[in-house]
Amino acid sequence: MVRRVAALAIGVLVLVLLVVGINGCLDSRQEQALKDYNRAVSGIVRDADANADAFYDTLSAGGAPSTDVQSEVNQLRIRAQALTRRAEGIDVPDEMRPAHRNVLLSLSLLQEAMGKVAEKLPAALSSDSATAVPAVRAIAGEIQAFDAANVVYNRRGAALIKQVLDEHEIGGQTIANASFVQNYGWLQPSTVARRINSQAGRGAGDAGTSEPAPGLHGHGLLGVSVGDVTLQPGQANRIPAASNLTFNVKVANQGDNAESEVRVRVRIRGAGDPITEQKVIDQTMAKTETTVSIPLREAPPIGEPVTITVEVLPVGGEKNTANNTASYPALFVRS
Repeated sequence: MVRRVAALAIGVLVLVLLVVGINGCLDSRQEQALKDYNRAVSGIVRDADANADAFYDTLSAGGAPSTDVQSEVNQLRIRAQALTRRAEGIDVPDEMRPAHRNVLLSLSLLQEAMGKVAEKLPAALSSDSATAVPAVRAIAGEIQAFDAANVVYNRRGAALIKQVLDEHEIGGQTIANASFVQNYGWLQPSTVARRINSQAGRGAGDAGTSEPAPGLHGHGLLGVSVGDVTLQPGQANRIPAASNLTFNVKVANQGDNAESEVRVRVRIRGAGDPITEQKVIDQTMAKTETTVSIPLREAPPIGEPVTITVEVLPVGGEKNTANNTASYPALFVRS
């Protein structure tokens, strides 16, 4: 009898240990699954943020034919669709399903809005104001979908992911935040018109219809340098090529008024596909100078003659644009 009782006790102990061990393994697997899910979603959201940044950069590059801009935006929409499909393929733990529904909604809002912007671009860049103005307003309206995607993900997707992780006492995790709206100027039609260089769409929105302030308006291009090289018009400029080339453009506000959202553009043409980079100066003050740094994100053509054109785009009320642009013959050489 004693031996039977002892055997029974040992059997119960072994069973308890097995149950505890199995539960521990299950808990460990569940914790790992939740961590894996968060990492996968965070990676997708960071890629979606980068895709949104490329979207705004493409829209504000300016000067390219509308069909080219439309094609680039469509490529970004395709990339956004791929990110949505990637999210659909994630292994989603049951506790994360409510969060995941919001993640998918956020990503789908982005891809849909990019497609609608691409559809409106040719009209927005039309020279006919009756065509351009409503298209510009529609584009500004689609940027609201980007803002909605922000809200859906940050307040419902990310918040619910954090709640689940907290409930399981899982710490040390980084939950990505979304920032799909570059800045809220994109929600204003008049600002959209300026940024996409829609001259005919400048009448969109209250700000676009207001008259410029009295007095002189405008800027002058004072000089351009790349590293230690100061570019000279009318002569060959040899520029050592590097992975982090940056154009430093000195601009003077030569008017009587402060100007906002002043666009400065650099173009490289003559070998291979044209390269265009742009920066927006938030504000310039009357009778003052400003230097803006514009990094070159693409590798320049090496050893082939090119023309570098630097331009300060006109602002409202600017009448004299003779000193807004300069061109420099150049050759990028290996350092």
